[in-house]
Amino acid sequence: TELAAKAAGPYWQSIIHGGLVYVSGVVGACPRKMALVEGGVLAQVSMAFANMEAVLKASGSSLSNVIKTTVYMTKMSDFAEVNALYAEKFNGHKPARSCLAAAELPKGALFEIDCIAVVNDSSPAASK
Repeated sequence: TELAAKAAGPYWQSIIHGGLVYVSGVVGACPRKMALVEGGVLAQVSMAFANMEAVLKASGSSLSNVIKTTVYMTKMSDFAEVNALYAEKFNGHKPARSCLAAAELPKGALFEIDCIAVVNDSSPAASK
């Protein structure tokens, strides 16, 4: 989709297979400028979520259908702030998640996220 930052390498923004959409890692890059947004890690998290939401929508899914995320951060000292904004963006939905520290991310990003979501299912069953 043109509504999200383009992939930074030889891969698709997402792939749909078996009723799931696999969204490639997205960073906080503005789709129009293809440059990271200014304002620090929280600004990048917000832009990354906007990019991820655009890819999910174009793939027939949404944040409420996400079942797994992987979060990459360059500074784990940002964890509490990032975690609070992550929770706000998911609005009570709690997909499974891994969170990793990375020495560097593409384009010098401070945050990257990828996800797996159910396609065309507004309420995936939560495993309890």
